[in-house]
Order: sequence, then structure tokens, then C-alpha cells
Amino acid sequence: MPVLFGVVLLDLIGFGIVIPILPFLSPQLGADKLDVAYIIVAYAVGAGLCAPFWGRLSDRIGRKPVIMICLGGAAVSYVMLGLASALWMVYAARAFAGLMAGNVGVASAMMADITRPENRARGMGLIGAAFGLGLVLGPMLGGLLSGDEPGFLLPCAVAGVMSVLAMVAAAIFLPESLSADRQVANRAQQHSGSMGSTYSILRRGGNRLLVLQFCLHNLCVSSLTYMFPLWAGDTLGWGPRQVGIVFGIQGAIMVVVQGGLMGLLVRKLGELRLLRIAVTGLVLGLFMGVCADGMVSMVASIFVAMTGATLCMPLLNAIVSHRTPVMIRGRMLGVAGAAASWGRVAGPLLAGGNLALFGYHGAWLGSLLVSLAYMAWCYREYARYGRNPPAEAIATHGNLR
Repeated sequence: MPVLFGVVLLDLIGFGIVIPILPFLSPQLGADKLDVAYIIVAYAVGAGLCAPFWGRLSDRIGRKPVIMICLGGAAVSYVMLGLASALWMVYAARAFAGLMAGNVGVASAMMADITRPENRARGMGLIGAAFGLGLVLGPMLGGLLSGDEPGFLLPCAVAGVMSVLAMVAAAIFLPESLSADRQVANRAQQHSGSMGSTYSILRRGGNRLLVLQFCLHNLCVSSLTYMFPLWAGDTLGWGPRQVGIVFGIQGAIMVVVQGGLMGLLVRKLGELRLLRIAVTGLVLGLFMGVCADGMVSMVASIFVAMTGATLCMPLLNAIVSHRTPVMIRGRMLGVAGAAASWGRVAGPLLAGGNLALFGYHGAWLGSLLVSLAYMAWCYREYARYGRNPPAEAIATHGNLR
């Protein structure tokens, strides 16, 4: 678990470095606000198309080699971005980065392999904590490296080095979590086609609406991460350094909540009750964004919404892993990751369209309405099952939709 945490952390520091510079550098190459959204979408489309493939491949050949392949691809994508001298090159670099973005889903499958069901949410929380710490160090580092005149080359060079370091660390220190016998059995199972299509697996397990929540969750979160730099820049006159600091502080909150409090909260409250509380926090933060009219209220809305959202993904991943046979665990977490990526496609498009038509308050309102559907599902499931339904019963009867 510590080695996996470290590998994911190094990867996500590199990912986080480019977050605060894209909204400010892309306009220098002729991009407008919608282009910034489309650049984010290009990454998400690539991830949505390829995440199931990486998950399925990890079931066949093991988690470790797939993680290393994706890390190598990430390093190449940062080189492409650092050398970008035209807007189309930024699009190409981010699209390629998305195609290689299978690490979080595969790392989640590895975490599920090495944890017991009762500790699964805590293990997923460690993956989330690595993500959060990457958002502490990455955006702050990216903001500092970009300087007063934002440029891609130095931040992207550092991000590429981070990915290479993560790949070397994985090669040397990360053990494979899927036994050779299990890999052979999984290959035979996939070759026979007995499991059926992805849709049929989702339908038989009653997981269709569960996977949809990955899409809704990331739609809301990606709307926030797209809008806030633009909102802060237009309203407060902020640049990449101030935005990077805000994201860094939020990342620190994520580390504390996911890395330190997740296990305790799950034991005290149960997975579904905690998920209900977390989604309610996301909705509250979005509502605050609709009403915000100054620096304090704007920053507070981000912190409340993102802190609620921080708890959701480890819980959703844990629920999916509880209900998935080990021979298709990578595949199903890859499908969940793809659903999350399509949410990251829809989020900036929805926010960008609403921003053009209705301004920032209208864009926040659009995301709020989506989050209400997400919250309604959580309250419905808690009303049906209580704190934490037995995973075996759900997998048998397929009732949790």
C-alpha cells in the first residue's frame, strides 16, 4: 500500500502541475474560454475511450505493467505539451494524455486486490489521498514554475520527470497484486466471452445507475475546476499563482480527509450514510457558488463543494469493488473510470455553455441542478439499504441500481 501510494502520488504531482497554467497559457496561443473547456474535454474523451481497455488489459497481464505503460505515456504527453507552439498542439498533447490515463482505475483495482472488504474504503481513500497530495504539490509547483509570464516548457519538463520517476519506482518497488494463475484464468475467461458485453455485466449486476453516479460526480467536479480559474481571474484579477494556492489548500484538505479520516468515518457511519453526507456537502457548496459575490464566499464555496466531493470517489470505488468478481475487477473499475471521464467531458461543456449564456451564477446553477440528481440517488439507496448493505447479498440479487 505505501509503494502504490507513492507511485500514484508522483504521477498525480505531474498531472497537477499543468492544472493552473492551462487556463492562462492557452489564450496566448489564440484560445478563448470555450477552447479552454474543449482542451479539458479532449483529455476526458481520450480517458473515456481508453479507461475500460486499460482496466481489461490489467485483468489479463497484471496491474503493474499497465501502470508502467500509462506512466510512460504520461511522460510523453508532457513533452508534447511543453513543446506546443500552436493551439492544435495543445489539443493533441492533452488528447494523447487522456488516451494514456488509465492509472487511477488500475491502481484502484490493485488496491482492491490487496485489501479486505472491511478495509476497502480506507484503501481507496489512500488512493484519493495521493490524488489530494498531488493537488497540493502539483498546482502550487506549477504556479511557481510558470512565473509571472506563464510558459509550458519548465512546468511540463518537471511533470514529465515526475512521471518517469513514478515509472522507475513502480518497476523497482511495486509488487504485482494479481497472481499469475489469476491472470491466466482471466485471459481464458475473456477469450471465451462467457462474461458477455460490458452492458450485460452492468445489467446483470444491477450496476447501471451506480456507474452513472461516477459520471454525475465528475460532471460537477470538472465544472468547478473549469470555472474557478476563469471566475477568479475575471472577478478577482487572480493569476495562476493564486489559483494554484487555492487548489493546493484544497488538496491538503483532501489528504487529511481521505488519508486520515476515511477509515474512521466509514466505521462510524457506514459507506452509504457517509456517501449521503458527502454528496450533500457537494450540493451545499454549489448552492453557495450560485449566491457568492466576493472573494470569501467564492473561495468558501469551492472548499465546501470539493471537501464533500473528496469523500465520494473512494466510497463509490469501494462499492463497485465489493460487488465485482475478481476476474473482472479491473474491467469494471475501468468502466467506472470511463464513466467518470465522460462526466469530465460533459462538465466543462455544460459549464462553458451556461457561462456563455447566463454568466457565472447561471453556470453554477446548472451544476447545482445536476448535483441534485446525484444526491437523490444517494438518499434513495440509503433509504433502501441503511448504513452499509452486505456486499454478498447485493452481488447475488443485483438490487442496488
